Amino acid sequence: FTDDDVPADMVAEESGPGAQNSPYQLRRKTLLPKRTACPTKSSMEGASTSATENFGHRAKRARVSGKSQDLSAAPAEQYLQEKLPDEVVLKIFSYLLEQDLCRAACVCKRFSELANDPILWKRLYMEVFEYTRPMMHPEPGKFYQINPEEYEHPNPWKESFQQLYKGAHVKPGFAEHFYSNPARYKGRENMLYYDTIEDALGGVQEAHFDGLIFVHSGIYTDEWIYIESPITMIGAAPGKVADKVIIENTRDSTFVFMEGSEDAYVGYMTIRFNPDDKSAQHHNAHHCLEITVNCSPIIDHCIIRSTCTVGSAVCVSGQGACPTIKHCNISDCENVGLYITDHAQGIYEDNEISNNALAGIWVKNHGNPIIRRNHIHHGRDVGVFTFDHGMGYFESCNIHRNRIAGFEVKAYANPTVVRCEIHHGQTGGIYVHEKGRGQFIENKIYANNFAGVWITSNSDPTIRGNAIFNGNQGGVYIFGDGRGLIEGNDIYGNALAGIQIRTNSCPIVRHNKIHDGQHGGIYVHEKGQGVIEENEVYSNTLAGVWVTTGSTPVLRRNRIHSGKQVGVYFYDNGHGVLEDNDIYNHMYSGVQIRTGSNPKIRRNKIWGGQNGGILVYNSGLGFIEDNEIFDNAMAGVWIKTDSNPTLRRNKIHDGRDGGICIFNGGRGLLEENDIFRNAQAGVLISTNSHPVLRKNRIFDGFAAGIEITNHATATLEGNQIFNNRFGGLFLASGVNVTMKDNKIMNNQDAIEKAVSRGQCLYKISSYTSYPMHDFYRCHTCNTTDRNAICVNCIKKCHQGHDVEFIRHDRFFCDCGAGTLSNPCTLAGEPTHDTDTLYDSAPPIESNTLQHN
Repeated sequence: FTDDDVPADMVAEESGPGAQNSPYQLRRKTLLPKRTACPTKSSMEGASTSATENFGHRAKRARVSGKSQDLSAAPAEQYLQEKLPDEVVLKIFSYLLEQDLCRAACVCKRFSELANDPILWKRLYMEVFEYTRPMMHPEPGKFYQINPEEYEHPNPWKESFQQLYKGAHVKPGFAEHFYSNPARYKGRENMLYYDTIEDALGGVQEAHFDGLIFVHSGIYTDEWIYIESPITMIGAAPGKVADKVIIENTRDSTFVFMEGSEDAYVGYMTIRFNPDDKSAQHHNAHHCLEITVNCSPIIDHCIIRSTCTVGSAVCVSGQGACPTIKHCNISDCENVGLYITDHAQGIYEDNEISNNALAGIWVKNHGNPIIRRNHIHHGRDVGVFTFDHGMGYFESCNIHRNRIAGFEVKAYANPTVVRCEIHHGQTGGIYVHEKGRGQFIENKIYANNFAGVWITSNSDPTIRGNAIFNGNQGGVYIFGDGRGLIEGNDIYGNALAGIQIRTNSCPIVRHNKIHDGQHGGIYVHEKGQGVIEENEVYSNTLAGVWVTTGSTPVLRRNRIHSGKQVGVYFYDNGHGVLEDNDIYNHMYSGVQIRTGSNPKIRRNKIWGGQNGGILVYNSGLGFIEDNEIFDNAMAGVWIKTDSNPTLRRNKIHDGRDGGICIFNGGRGLLEENDIFRNAQAGVLISTNSHPVLRKNRIFDGFAAGIEITNHATATLEGNQIFNNRFGGLFLASGVNVTMKDNKIMNNQDAIEKAVSRGQCLYKISSYTSYPMHDFYRCHTCNTTDRNAICVNCIKKCHQGHDVEFIRHDRFFCDCGAGTLSNPCTLAGEPTHDTDTLYDSAPPIESNTLQHN
């Protein structure tokens, strides 16, 4: 109420007659702070004594001669209204029930304020409804409890009383007492009390009341609760309401919602199905809650338990079954927690679903629910299982610590899973199999014991924008003819490969970041396939990408870099296409090919490798075409141990070692390549190798153009070799080559010039570039079999010594290097380098296989 609500003739001055003539002369305390009382709801209008009055509103007085009649209050009335202390008035009001209290509030402004005291209304409220916190009911289908101290209005107890007033009550044993004491409950004649829920539902059918039923504290067993109308049934008890209102059945489904219950509401109670024989019934026979066709009840703040091993706790089935289930606890059930099937839908929000014997949630046969913010955990089986064309939209759920997968999709199921956390699964995170589909978008998938995502047996999901990390095995595992679109994910920190593709699987993998794995980045094996494009693969412990055992993926436009071993590793008949990738800064080679592997490698940039650009060894093959291979710490391309690749139209340049190094029986066709500005020979051929070099340009090298040594042979046709520092072509002793139409021109010939000027050849060599010329050994200086001396040092520094010509080959001069007992008189300051190396340093072969 406000001041304007109180008629002027009801406001008396304190100086009036009642104040002068009071026999008690009690000092009146200050009034309570003025409040604006909530208007009385129409549900309490029956308390009025006049058809023209509502509670809280006084009827206007009759008008006399067009003016209000000014009537002075009697002394007794004035005393009661103004002089009686607040404590006394409140004590009197405490004996009134709600309707009389509303009438008293109409007397005057002071009574209005005192009659709206929250303590008075709390006592009345708890006597009727039992709640220890006000239960607000602002609109149909919406109930929630509030803390009175935090509520924005001054008297939530009265406000809630008004909202709940028309309800009927199920309170066993109380109905007889209530109806036997009409004087005690005068003013509550419109309240209805029943002993059983069945009786209350019968009252709804007979239109005795509007359908709001309060079920009070107690255990209600084996009642037949079939709901066919839009009733509202809510538990009423002190403390945690649902713990104290328990409805259970031992023979039939505890609640059955049927057509006609479209807007029904059940809330704040425990619902149990607890059969004596827990396994004898058919799978779908009995449940705690059964929601059938064409009904959409609200189930709110309920605890739902089933001990039956063959029926779900909640079954939602049939076209038009569309409940809202929210804030419920569906846990500790001996079968499935929530089962949605046969085209059923519904909204399921903020539920706790845990420790169920089978799945926390099943969605089957075109079921299509909306499931948001549920906590699904510690299941004794899978967390969520969608199968047989099940669908659904799952958002912001926390799914963890389930015994099998957190989320399983099977048999044409196609759910959408968005922004969920799926973690700490005792097996995997997400398992899609037997032609399952689904969209998994922006989820966090982490710390699962097996793979974060499994895809197998012709399944084809979309995995997009997820963070998949810190798995105890791999990130995404695709096998057994699996497919799928793996796009835009951040995959990192997994114990095995970030993505593994095997056994004829063929996914599309693109725009992912795959990094910082304790194993490799992407592992394609056992005839795996797939299109792997525009990913960033970096900082993995083993290879960035492995391709092995008959696999044929297409890797296109990826950035593969900063790995602790190889960038891309083809072995044991690994094939496929590697094109337009940027492969750089690996501790080993950018690409390795071995043991029968035969990939197509084209248009890539391969650079910054600490152990070379491409290494082909142990009978490796491959077509290596149109690549740019540069700035590698060792050779741009290594070919060794019976390998036979084809290199065409590549640019191999600015290497910190040689351009192409072929040794230990290596072969290969090198055709139309540009090989330039490398620190050692543009092409070094050694140790029984026999490649074919045709129409290459080898130029601007800081050492020789081509060097052939150690019993190697070669076929050289139509090559152009020019402007190399040491010279164009160098052949060691005993080497025979087949040559045709080569142009060797305009080389700087620094070795011959140094010899002719009498210089030590060490002057033009370094630790990484070795000139090829005649070298000798001095027996007088006790040189070892690993030492060599250039011709000018033999003539000058070792004149008169016992010397021996060894051969014409690659070396650097140990005399000039200062490693002999006599100082070199030609080379200047000595260095402390040790043994001469006749070949480039051998590449480090990947030991990835040791970790399989």
